[in-house]
Amino acid sequence: MVGSMSTQGPAPARSWHVAGTDLSPRISQLTATRADALAAADDANADALTGPAASCPITCVIDDEADQPRRGSDHTGCEPAMRIVIAEDDLLLREGLALLLRAESLDVVATAADPDGFLDAIDAHEPDVAIVDVRMPPTHTDEGIVAAVEARRRQPGLAVLVLSAYVEQAFATDLLAHGSARLGYLLKERVGRVEEFMGALRRVAGGGTAVDPEVVAQLLARSRPDSRLERLSPRERDVLALMAEGLGNAAIAERLFVTDGAVHKHIRSIFAKLDLAPTDGTDRRVAAVLHYLENGR
Repeated sequence: MVGSMSTQGPAPARSWHVAGTDLSPRISQLTATRADALAAADDANADALTGPAASCPITCVIDDEADQPRRGSDHTGCEPAMRIVIAEDDLLLREGLALLLRAESLDVVATAADPDGFLDAIDAHEPDVAIVDVRMPPTHTDEGIVAAVEARRRQPGLAVLVLSAYVEQAFATDLLAHGSARLGYLLKERVGRVEEFMGALRRVAGGGTAVDPEVVAQLLARSRPDSRLERLSPRERDVLALMAEGLGNAAIAERLFVTDGAVHKHIRSIFAKLDLAPTDGTDRRVAAVLHYLENGR
């Protein structure tokens, strides 16, 4: 991300870029839209904004696929904004990401530049979601992954979205091995595609899984020819790839232009061909995705 100051006009404005994409128009649009909505609400019913509901954002985020409500979701009328902690050692990326999320009416409660500061913020704020860079100080290897695992140990159920500059398969599989619910692994370039990034963030916050399509594609290309994945038909591999991205059956059906029943049939066949018995006490969907990721090694 590159942050720069425009020198034209009397009021300099900061511009933000991620992976070559200028986010400034998007941020300005969201900020203006939110301001207009707040002003309209104030004109229509000023009294409604003078009580406890005054702190509740106009934009409410609700995930239809959430398997359990977020903290505070029993609040009637409007759900509190998603509370987020960001751990990223790059100052411009950290500030730009925080600005983007706040423009989307989300609550960035803290940011940190190192693992210790990140874990302190988790303890202090108990956020709904943590967005964590894979490579952080002091060695810039796996400190982000280690900190993310520790954060989930301290706060069970914490949603974690990991960002990486490159496809690092070992990190992806190690993270998912601790349980895939409320976990995401995205390339940093995905932040520049705002709608996709926000969709993945909300999916993870709602209890799901989100794996970057580029990660899935590269793992598929590296699969060993003698793996059990070779038993799958091309359509079954398509279904499993979308499962690895974190999509549910309905979303897979929509993406592949087939019925829900057809997706269910393909998934049953995938389980059978991967030797995932229904009585082994494991989540077969998670096991299938992990097998898919691990066989990219």
